[in-house]
Amino acid sequence: MSNNSKEKIIELVGLTREFEDGMLAVDNVNLYVRKGEFITFLGPSGCGKTTTLRMIAGFDKPTAGKILLNGKDISDLPPNKRPINTVFQRYALFPHLNVYENIAFGLKLKKVKVTYQDSQGKEIEKIEKLSKTEINAKVEKALKMVDLEGFEKRSVSTLSGGQQQRVAIARAIVNEPKILLLDEPLGALDLKMRKDMQLELKEMHKKLGITFIYVTHDQEEALTMSDTIVVMKDGVIQQVGTPTDIYNEPKNSFVADFIGESNIFSATIVGDRKVRFIGHNFDCVDDFAINEKVDVVVRPEDVILLDKGEGQVDGKIINSIFKGVHYEMVMQVGKTEIVIQSTVERKVGEQVSLLIKPDNIHIMAKEFSTNKYDGYITKHNTVCFGDGEFECDVTQLYKGSILDEDGYLITEDGDKIDLTDVDVNVEVGLKDIEISDHEEDGGAVGNIVSMIYKGDHYQLIVRTSENEEDYVFDTEDTWNENDRVSVIIKKENIKLSLKQEIKR
Repeated sequence: MSNNSKEKIIELVGLTREFEDGMLAVDNVNLYVRKGEFITFLGPSGCGKTTTLRMIAGFDKPTAGKILLNGKDISDLPPNKRPINTVFQRYALFPHLNVYENIAFGLKLKKVKVTYQDSQGKEIEKIEKLSKTEINAKVEKALKMVDLEGFEKRSVSTLSGGQQQRVAIARAIVNEPKILLLDEPLGALDLKMRKDMQLELKEMHKKLGITFIYVTHDQEEALTMSDTIVVMKDGVIQQVGTPTDIYNEPKNSFVADFIGESNIFSATIVGDRKVRFIGHNFDCVDDFAINEKVDVVVRPEDVILLDKGEGQVDGKIINSIFKGVHYEMVMQVGKTEIVIQSTVERKVGEQVSLLIKPDNIHIMAKEFSTNKYDGYITKHNTVCFGDGEFECDVTQLYKGSILDEDGYLITEDGDKIDLTDVDVNVEVGLKDIEISDHEEDGGAVGNIVSMIYKGDHYQLIVRTSENEEDYVFDTEDTWNENDRVSVIIKKENIKLSLKQEIKR
């Protein structure tokens, strides 16, 4: 996006919203929106997109940071003083009023400054309500914008979902806002109506020429309508870009997995623009350090299927489903599964070969390579970290040390150390965590908040309720998001180091 400050209509600076229970809904968001832009906040439920929208509208107040409108701080301005209107998923139309009355409702309450000249030619300012003629003209213009001319006297309860949605938009645009906020406005519509309304909204945006800020969890909706997409997760912006950028150049595995279908593989850079995954060295266009562990994204439509022996890697088709415009097939290479979309079907059981061109291999730095925590040792020589308590080997804190029968650490020099409440660094590898359905089995308890398939394993994130600590790990087992689980880490898999030397 251009950095021309004259183009910025809204700017969010360090915007943060923490709720009373300590939950951080939006965490230090920095972003600007250009005049006339169609920008979409996209992400799963609870990612902070609606809270961000509510702060822009003035319904929620930021805990920290500010909202600038044309360079002016409006963070403390009430909603009715902002040149911003909102369309919600539930349209909040008045069922006892007809279409005209719903749209005109706000105009009848609106007061404007009117300048008169008295008999001496002196200017006098008065605050007056809009005249009937002015209201009629504005409602007529809004109805024309949303293609509902002739519907003025219809009861809103007789309208279809799509027509009600257009009335809600007309009611918002009749006030001529500079910015229109749309919070999942198509969520209540059926699939066909939603697709039709996506195109209508895009056209309406062009006609109105005002700034649209849109919120959705629907990737297709965001890709279809937006000039710019802002992908959010856990109150933090993951990536900002055009729909093409977001789809073709995802910044991390979360974005790659959330936008469209993806094959995500753990890989290693093995040479200059050469990457190894699924047992083969592929040419690529991204430049990373040799031996660096990376994630690779290959879109299903970018995998070319050939006869066995003709491509780069051989395998077998283990699943095939017709999806209307293409076949979606799963090819197995060793333990790894690769999803492929093609208009030509290869039958289940068929031996095939795949070809992936260098510019269709997108490489990303690994988001997670290990788990690191701040911890402390208890009087029982266990370690507390990540909202949990685990058995550990404290003798690794001092080379050659042992524990005496009273639980004191004896160094190789014979010094006796009480480790109670000693602060430590804790590290746990991605392959060193297990989970269980039984809460009493592990040292910590949480919910699965993320699950990304990486060809031959899943990468899961378990988040605790108390302080929202995360445990990231790889597993071949299948779980469900939101499952409540306990976290099990074997004693030998917990690496400890002192935060600072203990005074003896």
